[in-house]
Amino acid sequence: MESIKLQGRIILKGTIEAKTGLHIGGNSGELDIGGIDNPIIRNAFNRQPYIPGSSLRGKMRGLLDRHYGNDLNKPVGRDVRIHESKTVEEYKKCPVSQVFGVAPTQELRGKTMPTRLIIRDTFLTDESLAALDKADTDTDFTEIKTEVAIDRITSAATPRQQERVPAGTIFGPMQIIHSLYTLHGSDHDNTLEDELNYFDTVLKGMELLEDDYLGGSGSRGSGQIAFGNLTLTFKSRECYEDPKVPLIPIGDENTDIATLRKLDYKTTILKAINGE
Repeated sequence: MESIKLQGRIILKGTIEAKTGLHIGGNSGELDIGGIDNPIIRNAFNRQPYIPGSSLRGKMRGLLDRHYGNDLNKPVGRDVRIHESKTVEEYKKCPVSQVFGVAPTQELRGKTMPTRLIIRDTFLTDESLAALDKADTDTDFTEIKTEVAIDRITSAATPRQQERVPAGTIFGPMQIIHSLYTLHGSDHDNTLEDELNYFDTVLKGMELLEDDYLGGSGSRGSGQIAFGNLTLTFKSRECYEDPKVPLIPIGDENTDIATLRKLDYKTTILKAINGE
């Protein structure tokens, strides 16, 4: 009989700084004469910009698929293709599918683990909110960047406007949660070492993202971000059974992603699970 057991959760918190203007698209709602061509996504209650967890998750997954050379074998809509493991063997060998999950269809039905990765939406820090309130921005909390499309034959110019969160804006607290599971009683039992390697895939995706871009117009300068003030803690299964059991801090506080990847967090977590 197969059994999936939660061994604990790795909780990563920190901030996300927009090193250049950040554009994560939203819906304009209606067409206004003289309005912005490409508005950003905003919180419907307070009109403040934020970073959706889905944007971070989707970009990291896409970069990791390219890093591992995964086939883009599943169309999503008209213009988007992603990788999805189709067989049990493919699933077992693909760290991206293990971390981000796959649809349990056809051969994979009943053969996959729960999605391990949760990425929360990330909102403006109080400091950035106060600074943007005082800043002379084009609209509430944002700037308007005008770009010009040039006809390659006639040289005719067509201006277009793009809304961006200004460079230097900081979002936080960011929260990423990675669950550690063990599976027993099947033909592909996994170990805690496997699970911790999957978390390294998450950190790798974050580092790849720092060297790429988030949102739109990255090739034209927008979307460079940096993760900062990172703290890593482990919440064991005993914490859920007894609220007096403390979380286990790992490494130094307020570090960056490059330093975090060099940290020997695996030893600390294995000792905690094994009661050492």
